[in-house]
Amino acid sequence: MLNAATVTPLTVSEAALGLAVAALIGLAVGIERQWSGHADGPDARFAGARTFLLLGGTGGLAGWLLSDGAVALSAALLGGAALLVVAAYVIASRRGTLDPDGTTEVAALVVLGLGAVAGLGHLRIASAAGVVVVLALNEKSRIHHFVQRLDDRELRGALQFAVLALVVLPLMPIGPFGPLGGVYPQALWVLVLVFSGLNFVGFVARRAVGVTRGYAYAGLAGGLVSSTAVTLNFARQSRVEPEAGLGLAAGVVGACTLLLLRVVGVTFVLNPSAGWALAPMVVIPLAAGIGLTAWAFRPGTPAVHPVSTLVAPEESPLRLGSAIRLALLFQGALMALHFVQGRFGEPGVFPLAALLGLTDMDALTVSMARLGTDADTVQLAARAILVGLLSNTVLKFFVAVGLGTAQFRRLAGAGLAYLGAATLLSLVLF
Repeated sequence: MLNAATVTPLTVSEAALGLAVAALIGLAVGIERQWSGHADGPDARFAGARTFLLLGGTGGLAGWLLSDGAVALSAALLGGAALLVVAAYVIASRRGTLDPDGTTEVAALVVLGLGAVAGLGHLRIASAAGVVVVLALNEKSRIHHFVQRLDDRELRGALQFAVLALVVLPLMPIGPFGPLGGVYPQALWVLVLVFSGLNFVGFVARRAVGVTRGYAYAGLAGGLVSSTAVTLNFARQSRVEPEAGLGLAAGVVGACTLLLLRVVGVTFVLNPSAGWALAPMVVIPLAAGIGLTAWAFRPGTPAVHPVSTLVAPEESPLRLGSAIRLALLFQGALMALHFVQGRFGEPGVFPLAALLGLTDMDALTVSMARLGTDADTVQLAARAILVGLLSNTVLKFFVAVGLGTAQFRRLAGAGLAYLGAATLLSLVLF
């Protein structure tokens, strides 16, 4: 229960600043409401710039009274202002010709609340929230357009992700269970959420780009999910559309370049020390990939539009089954890494990294990020990730050369060979 003992009295200057911020929040919201036409004309709502300024000041005054111990007076002031807002909405909704939309009235209640927060002295929170409120009110058409563009799969995927993160995750035991370092169910489920989130981002990116932008853009977006899958699918497609070899090869190189950024980003999230160790190691292959991608996407390059979707849309944007399999693969890789380190020491890590690079770079990245616990193992983990990237590039080179047609084989093969050479050079230097 809130009482006078739970708040700290403010100085005169703090109280004055809180009241000023509260009034400015109300004024900003009121200006937006008046500028957008909601406070003028025959169907005007109850409040414009001046009324909102007064509502913000009322909230600020209520917050200051609360900080000064006058709880009952503060509650009466806030309650009375809130009742006036509700009464204004009821009267407006009974006019018959007026749209029953209550955005202005809800904004007024929010201004009262933020004013009280500012009056209590929490100026940063109140100011930041006030900016978000004004932005949300001003971007009405864009928000509505965004909601209209959402399809059933995206909405269902977002809701499923919320359940997985907010309901399932807290129920997972922490662990560890079993030998070879043990199994940590909750940590594994966090990885499932990470991979599912990345899959969702990739799904949205591919849908935003669309297949009408050309194979190069479709491949670049598909690289958010799997550059290996893009290489395999594009090599096969080159046999169906030999004339699209340039766009298909550009998509492969773009996807492989995006893989480097994805690997570094995931490493930084899981182990910042390993991320800092890996970052300089990928500068050379990343520069090579960016240069190739920029050349492939240069203005004037002809773009052949896809006749079909190369990376087929998933039934679920989260690809939960794939994320779970990836987490299990990571757990197996972690146990294998624990065994190899104990049996062969550091030299055994690199063959395992090369093998994992042929199967899945995400599992390798997470495993090696977990390996880096001190200065020596951090460098070992970063080099092992680079070894995996090299073996992954070699695999995609043979896929492109073995399955593609002449033009695609020549362009994609040359690009992948260039990336592989840059990665090998980085291994030699580091």
